[in-house]
Amino acid sequence: MNISAWVWIVTLVVVLAVLAVDLLIIGRRPHEPSMKESSSWVAFYVALALAFGGGIWFFAGGQYAAEFYTGWLTEYSLSVDNLFIFMIIMARFAVPRQLQQKVLLIGIVLALIMRGAFIAAGAALISQFSWVFYIFGAFLVYTAITLLKEGENDEDDFKENVLIRWAKRALPVSSSFGDGRMMMLTETGKRLFTPMLIVMIAIGTTDLLFALDSIPAIFGITKEPYLVFTANVFALMGLRQLFFLLGGLLERLVYLNYGLAAVLAFIGVKLFLEALHTNNLSFINGGHGVHWAPEIPIWLSLLIILGTLGIATAASLFKSSRDAKRELAGSNH
Repeated sequence: MNISAWVWIVTLVVVLAVLAVDLLIIGRRPHEPSMKESSSWVAFYVALALAFGGGIWFFAGGQYAAEFYTGWLTEYSLSVDNLFIFMIIMARFAVPRQLQQKVLLIGIVLALIMRGAFIAAGAALISQFSWVFYIFGAFLVYTAITLLKEGENDEDDFKENVLIRWAKRALPVSSSFGDGRMMMLTETGKRLFTPMLIVMIAIGTTDLLFALDSIPAIFGITKEPYLVFTANVFALMGLRQLFFLLGGLLERLVYLNYGLAAVLAFIGVKLFLEALHTNNLSFINGGHGVHWAPEIPIWLSLLIILGTLGIATAASLFKSSRDAKRELAGSNH
């Protein structure tokens, strides 16, 4: 897939323009979006991603379009899990509802920057060393096992790291968020950091950890840097509105971690099999490709990922509904 420089430039300009519009909306009118507003924006971004995939199909063919859709779906699912941690962070630090949009947008911008850096590094590694797929595959399987051990999402999933603890201890931090800026001036003329700085550190370090999972996962689906980047962009766009649209539904997706674990394990195995096909490590098959290893086509990957996430979502909603009925029945006795 040959992507010219001007296509990259246009893509980056459009992404920056969308982010600028979001910044203007939040900057001029900080508010908690209504369900109607949130659903309209989420539908718009999903339609945009589907249309973009259609454009890839038209200009580059069905194979690349399928890679984009599979990558976008995987990254979108991982982003929903990311949202749950954002929700815990904002609850832990008691971020006012009208400022949560700002926190989410900055988190998305940081995620785009970090993922962009990881995509560039990953593409450079892959072009030079095909054996890096062994490492990516092993890392994804390890991440899947970790998710299975953690089980359902809960508040214990977020633990304050060293940087957060240092900032809270070493920096002069006010008890009030003020107008949502990182720093405020007290009535006595003293400058203090607001809790918003601590929240941004928490969001930024969380973004870094999620980027470590998401980039190997997307490279397990497509090796095209342009598709990797755009799939990540479309997965992150509209995430702010999705947070307010889902609301309490996030807490009901109790089996999401299990579904994501299965998806990451599947992609990890897929990466390992592809690494065997292109193997050049001397201690494996004498440095030759292992051609008996099965190749998993992209259409099958898409079906498996869709089916796994669909089952996890349906099972989560069924369990949540059943638990709610039991609680209601118990309270009536």
